[in-house]
Amino acid sequence: MKVISDIVALREARRRWQIEGRAIGFVPTMGNLHHGHLHLVRKAREAADIVVVSIFVNPLQFGPDEDLAAYPRTLKHDLAALESLGVDVVFTPSVEDIYPRGLEQQTFVEVPGISYMICGASRPGHFRGVATIVCKLFNMVQPNHAFFGEKDYQQLQVIKAMVTDLSMNLKVHGVQTVREADGLAMSSRNNYLTTEERETAPALYRNLREIADAIQLGRRDFSRLIQEHKQKLLDAGFKPDYIEIRAADSLLHPSHEEVQLVVLMAAFLGRARLIDNIRVELKD
Repeated sequence: MKVISDIVALREARRRWQIEGRAIGFVPTMGNLHHGHLHLVRKAREAADIVVVSIFVNPLQFGPDEDLAAYPRTLKHDLAALESLGVDVVFTPSVEDIYPRGLEQQTFVEVPGISYMICGASRPGHFRGVATIVCKLFNMVQPNHAFFGEKDYQQLQVIKAMVTDLSMNLKVHGVQTVREADGLAMSSRNNYLTTEERETAPALYRNLREIADAIQLGRRDFSRLIQEHKQKLLDAGFKPDYIEIRAADSLLHPSHEEVQLVVLMAAFLGRARLIDNIRVELKD
């Protein structure tokens, strides 16, 4: 496994792979890797000849009051985990490499509409930062396949829209959320939870499942259903950010004819902002 920080060296490796006709699978991360990330790497290994993983904590997607400085950096542990999975290259650029003119002068990519709703309304500018860094990394790595977890469902839809709109020649794969035994979606921010909060955290997924079950059983009073579960989260010790029931593809409010839905949820628990979602397929 090679660890490459220099963009020129990465492009030289990419040139050799292209000459050899090798398919490249790419997993972009911010490090502090957990089993969910490693599952993405395994999926990339199944689909491609070469697997590249990037580790870069992207300042452009953090708001002024968010946890950029505190975000865990665990490079030694991450590299050991990736080497055990047979990753070919880990790309570890610096902020100066990625944003040579500084954040204020950076050209950015923004996907309209979908970037401003739900999580985008709670975190203005977040998805602009995500789209910009993912676009830059796609330009540097030039993968054939890229893998993202479905836990960040809105992010996945933003990236798919960007790839389509900008005619990028790669396939974006959404990979099912990896969960702990008690249902909690794996996330780097779970490390912020205290022991007591960790015991409470699975209630987020339980509420998602209860909403999904209620919809499957015929409930269509979505506003009331959402308010009921916001209160349940409050009673459990969460500070709800949002609960939304949306069309799975567009993330718009669903029409009466919509059969593919997604329930999205975000809530604060202590220092951690937890997000999760569940798909709901309605039967005729």
